[in-house]
Amino acid sequence: MSRFLFAGGGTAGHVNPLLAVADRLTQRSPEDEVLVLGTAEGLESRLVPMRGYELVTIPRLPFPRKVNGAALRFPGAFWSAVRRTEQIIREREIAVVLGVGGYAAAPAYIAAKRTGTPIVVHEQNAKPGLANRMAAVLTRHVGVTFSNTKLPHSRVVGMPLRREIERLDRRAERAAGFAEFGLDPERPVLLVTGGSSGARSINRTVNQAAATILGAGWQILHVVGAASDIGPSDLDGYHVLPYCDRMDLAYSAADFVVSRSGAGMVCELTAVGLPSVLVPYPVGNGEQRHNARDVVAAGGAVLVADQEFTPEWITLQLLTILEDRAGIADMAVRSGSVGHRDGADRMTELVLSAARTSKRRSSSTSSDTGTSSDTSTGSDTGTSSDTSTGSDTSSTRSTSSTEEP
Repeated sequence: MSRFLFAGGGTAGHVNPLLAVADRLTQRSPEDEVLVLGTAEGLESRLVPMRGYELVTIPRLPFPRKVNGAALRFPGAFWSAVRRTEQIIREREIAVVLGVGGYAAAPAYIAAKRTGTPIVVHEQNAKPGLANRMAAVLTRHVGVTFSNTKLPHSRVVGMPLRREIERLDRRAERAAGFAEFGLDPERPVLLVTGGSSGARSINRTVNQAAATILGAGWQILHVVGAASDIGPSDLDGYHVLPYCDRMDLAYSAADFVVSRSGAGMVCELTAVGLPSVLVPYPVGNGEQRHNARDVVAAGGAVLVADQEFTPEWITLQLLTILEDRAGIADMAVRSGSVGHRDGADRMTELVLSAARTSKRRSSSTSSDTGTSSDTSTGSDTGTSSDTSTGSDTSSTRSTSSTEEP
């Protein structure tokens, strides 16, 4: 029996791939155990226990962006989180640490390095965050979602998807989707979502243009995020949800999607073959625009800048797209042509490969020295750097309590 520590979280985009790999790993090796390292503030605090895994928490530590009191307290708090994680690794005899980004990833990588525990990295975005850039130097077990991601030792594995998305037959589940959300089976469905935290600008624009969209014969399933101030609507056909735990059924009911272009969303849309308008989050390092590159190039999505996504754009551009049902069907095929559904299998094999490599090296060391060793090499590159960095910059906000701009 082996025990694995999966570190990361904050957003659904981080938590869902982590859980997908955990599910696949324990399905393949039921005797193995997965612990999840996260924060009490992130979505992992709800989703991980719901899935049946043990969650251990460390403080949420955003990397300081300016010199202030929080920046002065950061080094001590960060190393405290590292020491706490080292304690978990040693006491629970962790075989491999997998990091997926988010606030918990950087302390986990440093702790793994210091304890000689093998590191595995999954980078979901086209532009990697700081923690994963650091960790990729420490290991040869690096999986990336997109072919244009630049990380040392990386290989394309795709996005580990939830089982319900990976196996989704949208046509077979369409009636269940209509029933789940109280939708009219005679009208096409526009799904609007900004991710787990919502997207204020998308929410505002769609809310203002809802009557226009409904007037074109569509109905709207609008997932606004728990922090949004947009409540239920009296408009017939405008369905507002604060959060959606059954995105598989939302996808099944949908004919077209308006969304941010987070890596998880892009990969799920292409995996199930849904056409979309993608509105990249305008803050950060521009990774959402890069995430959308392949599906936009294939003709499966239209990219529009956040500042250009206005009620007027919906009237002049989106309604034109929605009126062309043959064009939507063609976009759906093109979206599906760039999607992958085996990311969880590929990432699971990378984790198991790291565990096997560690066991072989441990056995070789014991044979060469005539003594038994309880410590694996951790780094596949032979480096021994203990230098720390801050938390992953691909997740710079608390998604469980605030709505993005």
